[in-house]
Amino acid sequence: MEDTVTKLPEPKNVTFQRPVKLDEALLMTRFGIYNLCLIAISGTILAAVLLETLGISYVLPVAECDLLLTTKEKGVLSAISFAGIISSSHLWGFLADTQGRRAVILPTLFLAFTSTVVSSFTTSFWLITTMRFLTGFFISGSSATIYAYLGEFHAKRNSSRAIMGASFVFGVGCILLPLIAWSVINQEWEFTIPLLDVVYRPWRLFLVVCGLPSLVCGLALLYFPESPKFLFSREKEQETLSIVHKMYLWNTRGKAPKLMLTSLLQETEAQQTKIRREEAANSKSALKVLKQMWHQTAPLFMGSYLKRTTIICVLQFGIYLTSNGMYMFFPDILNRMAELEDAGIERTTVCNAVYATRIDMESLEKVNHTSQIPEACHQKLDISAYEHSFVLETIYALGFAVIGLVVNAVGRLPILLFVFGVCGISGILIVYIDLPLLAIWFYLILLTCGFCISVVNACTVDLFPTNLRAMAVCISLMFGRLGSVVGANIVGILLDSHCELTFWISGVSLIACAVLSFFIPNIYSRSVSEGGRISISSR
Repeated sequence: MEDTVTKLPEPKNVTFQRPVKLDEALLMTRFGIYNLCLIAISGTILAAVLLETLGISYVLPVAECDLLLTTKEKGVLSAISFAGIISSSHLWGFLADTQGRRAVILPTLFLAFTSTVVSSFTTSFWLITTMRFLTGFFISGSSATIYAYLGEFHAKRNSSRAIMGASFVFGVGCILLPLIAWSVINQEWEFTIPLLDVVYRPWRLFLVVCGLPSLVCGLALLYFPESPKFLFSREKEQETLSIVHKMYLWNTRGKAPKLMLTSLLQETEAQQTKIRREEAANSKSALKVLKQMWHQTAPLFMGSYLKRTTIICVLQFGIYLTSNGMYMFFPDILNRMAELEDAGIERTTVCNAVYATRIDMESLEKVNHTSQIPEACHQKLDISAYEHSFVLETIYALGFAVIGLVVNAVGRLPILLFVFGVCGISGILIVYIDLPLLAIWFYLILLTCGFCISVVNACTVDLFPTNLRAMAVCISLMFGRLGSVVGANIVGILLDSHCELTFWISGVSLIACAVLSFFIPNIYSRSVSEGGRISISSR
């Protein structure tokens, strides 16, 4: 008797003869492996920006003798990546809106990695400064565009979930930064590359490791298409449908009925907005491009928006001045305090530790003319520098989650006043505390002023209409990064000679920000709009 095989009926195709909106089509693709891959890539790109900009803070203490760095030059080098981001973010945002999201993200990731690798072989201050500027210039392209790219693969219902997922990946990257630095920088090896006359040490490898996420994400994005919403806005309907079908196939793993969409419903677009977008896309001359960029930016500095823009920009400048500017010297200062502790000095202020361990130019010149490395030169970072950096990043990850939960209940103003006030007072008290461990904890508290970045971003979203909202956030964060540049250079200039003034400037500026918070329009409202939700990736 022959065995009979019962065949299950194949699932029927799901065909839609009528046009559907793109938002509906994206919902039909379901939420699955395709979306998770995009979220992982987007979060890793955000983490790559952090590694490229803040990772240099771990390099400065151990590279000062190799590159003959003074403290002022450390300030310049720590800030130069932010300068690159500032100089290019407006350009990349404009190109992403006119040429495509992926068209900007993909090449800038590879270019950022290339400039990072080249910077790891440099032997002079000006050369590494130039390469780090280019790294910031290029990495800005992906950081400025990735939110739009990720969000446009999702329907409005799922876009917040996708962005929060990417923010979680970013938070993991923040926590891993000190662990990566410890695992690479504290190795004991070196070798010489005669052709380049370079002694290759672990800190150089660490720079390359910080650039690897850019390379990996660039390779991964080769397998993903342009944003479907951008393609559809350029009237490329068939390409958009192809992406929708591919997303559905990935998410269902081919086990569900085949989705057959024949056409998409054209969405209405304000005629003025459409004309401006088409003009921007077709602009060939640099003058016309600059004119279009000006038309997008100028309204923020006119009429009733001028006051709002000014307050938001000043707040972001003040926050970044400390959260990034003071952070760039955090591992270096902790390393100096550990050095005195190893010498048997148990009670000293942060500034006395800085004064006692500064390296003069004579010692640096000695490295240049002899093969001997002075005792003052560090080839490793003390483990406490990594431990407290890890604690800081963990506090950030948990703190952003807590703020996101309580912001609706307590309102934004109390959060801003509490964070600004506590951080500002801590910055001033650091000058007088002579217990190293307690001083370090106050330093940690000072650096947590970065919590306010996301709260101010949420305020910005609610203060401006849809057509100005993205540009308002962009401009405010540009001023914030300018604060990073100014802050890092202030620390570099003053730390070795007027250390106390450095912390006073930081503390007083945060207290001033607390006062300024009272003048934010509608700040007493406790409601948070959908666009104004707190995201941990704002740092």
